[in-house]
Amino acid sequence: MSLRRRSLLGTAGAVLVLSLAACGSGESPGTTPPAQSAPAQAALVVKDPWVKTAQSGMSAAYGTVVNTTGKDVVVVSATSTASPKVELHETTMVDGAMAMKPKEGGFVIPANGSHEFKPGGDHFMLMDVTTPVKPGDQVTVTLTLKDGGTVQFSALGKDFAGGSESYMPGMG
Repeated sequence: MSLRRRSLLGTAGAVLVLSLAACGSGESPGTTPPAQSAPAQAALVVKDPWVKTAQSGMSAAYGTVVNTTGKDVVVVSATSTASPKVELHETTMVDGAMAMKPKEGGFVIPANGSHEFKPGGDHFMLMDVTTPVKPGDQVTVTLTLKDGGTVQFSALGKDFAGGSESYMPGMG
């Protein structure tokens, strides 16, 4: 490929990226645009993110993570401004009762698909909450992807009584 052709393709690619970025400024309500760091190649968007209010102890963040790429993306860990430790949790049946436990290997967000994080299901568990979460507060959550990239979103604090599951920390 000639140098001129590569230069034109590079310029066209840059214009496309800038055009798409400009279009993204009109996000729909309830959608948090992704804030990504290199080398994240995934375009994840978190729709309707929220976090359970808590003065201390445990809380959880929820929402629907949408993958707008043609490749599966794996979320391997998370951090939060409200807690020094966040665990990826799944909820399963253990001895006839619902139990939440750490999710080994992370969550796969399918190509051009989504994964819902909800009460009584998969969620981001905020352990040892150090900053109280009140109704209306905005809590920053950062997801780390298998490729080393990150995606950040802001979750709205909401009152929620919680499910009837128990915590099984040693099960994974």
